[in-house]
Amino acid sequence: MDYTSRMTALLGAFRRERNGAVADTMRCDGRAYGLNYGVSLPTLRRLARAEGQDHDFARYLYLQDVRELRLAAYHIADPSRLDDDDLTFWGEGLLNSEMAEEGAFALFGRAESLPNLFERWTAPAAGWLRTYAALMSAARTDTPRAAWIPQIVGIVRRTAGGDLREAHLLAQGAVAALVNVGRQNEENRQTVHRAVGSLGSLPAEDYVHEELAWRLDPFC
Repeated sequence: MDYTSRMTALLGAFRRERNGAVADTMRCDGRAYGLNYGVSLPTLRRLARAEGQDHDFARYLYLQDVRELRLAAYHIADPSRLDDDDLTFWGEGLLNSEMAEEGAFALFGRAESLPNLFERWTAPAAGWLRTYAALMSAARTDTPRAAWIPQIVGIVRRTAGGDLREAHLLAQGAVAALVNVGRQNEENRQTVHRAVGSLGSLPAEDYVHEELAWRLDPFC
């Protein structure tokens, strides 16, 4: 079966699960999808995983302007194929915060190239959406790095005075990533608290202070 036929069959499965009421109320930060059937994430993941792993087919789906196909692509892609060129492709395809979160969950956080992704996508020139995806990927990985702590805190510091919604999203991603790193061992936990202590009192910075005060409590 060629990619067009496979895509048509998968799209038909999504149509049967569509929920227009949900689609009308969905909100995420960034650009809107061209077409959105409102399929729930658990259902979308189940249908996508039934396709098996096929990286080239996943890239084909990622180019379509349909929410469900773009998100399904993350579950069909092969994390081991995320080399430098592939990182550019997936990064340029990010439209909004939902894609960043699902990509981190299903693909980016599972890739061996995550350290390279993190370095590239947290650079100031990468933009807030890729940075958010990198932070959420750091929050999802089983092998977070203590070396990321200063960079994560630096992201909060440099973005806290910008757009309030973007700053808050990045602060949420930073907290998730820092919790994942800090829970690896006591040394990391203490390093996170010391680094966060250097933040100021802008709303996004306050959020990080408040969340980590209890989420990295050793008794939680």
